[in-house]
Amino acid sequence: MPDSLGPRLKVGVVVPSTNTSAQPELDALRPDGVTNHTGRMVIDDDPMVDEPGFDHVMHSIRLSTHPAIRSVTGCGPDCVIVGVSPESYWEGTDSHGRVLDSMRAAAGGLPVTMSPDAINAALAAHDARRIAVITPYLPVGDDSVSRFFADSGYDLLNLHGLGVPSPARISHVSEAELRDAVKEIDSADVEAIVQVGTNVAMARVAAAAEFWLGKPVISNNVVLYWHALRRNGVTDRVRGFGSLLAEH
Repeated sequence: MPDSLGPRLKVGVVVPSTNTSAQPELDALRPDGVTNHTGRMVIDDDPMVDEPGFDHVMHSIRLSTHPAIRSVTGCGPDCVIVGVSPESYWEGTDSHGRVLDSMRAAAGGLPVTMSPDAINAALAAHDARRIAVITPYLPVGDDSVSRFFADSGYDLLNLHGLGVPSPARISHVSEAELRDAVKEIDSADVEAIVQVGTNVAMARVAAAAEFWLGKPVISNNVVLYWHALRRNGVTDRVRGFGSLLAEH
């Protein structure tokens, strides 16, 4: 018999223990009959202001991601979202397939959604190649994100890093700061704006920005959930969180 609260889809979600934005944003996106089940990658709120610090945070995430995935597979989810951005970009496009395969193996072969695949699918749905990107990072993280998008064939016209010094403090970025970042990186040549970083609470700002810019504004948590729903047969149009969930 199907799960009584999640008869249509049960979504396993893993996020760093420092992340307080992904879980509430993803829960707000749930269609009827879909449930989310969250596991935590246990990490400390260490500084990531330079390359050794960023590497240390990445090492902590790598050590804790597979145990976090296994912690949610016990409830029998239909798919898993890996809600952490730096791991997706840090080693470049060549390593992404290997990283994704390792996540699937940890999930027992379940479908796994990660940011690069979700964002690529969203940009393809919008037929957008000329992009601007918002990250929560300092230059040490921005460089890897920029390289990833360039290597993936996008024309990266602008990138704005919010300069947050530690993982937990990413959630402190205000909606006003995000609004200003969108204004700063937008131009007539930009076909879509992409925000990376799952501890950035940008779902509401992105939806509003799409309305007044008239172009796609893709927030990390929304695109992950959209991709997971659509890959697993849930086609409900969820309104209020931008064009991806409402129209695609």
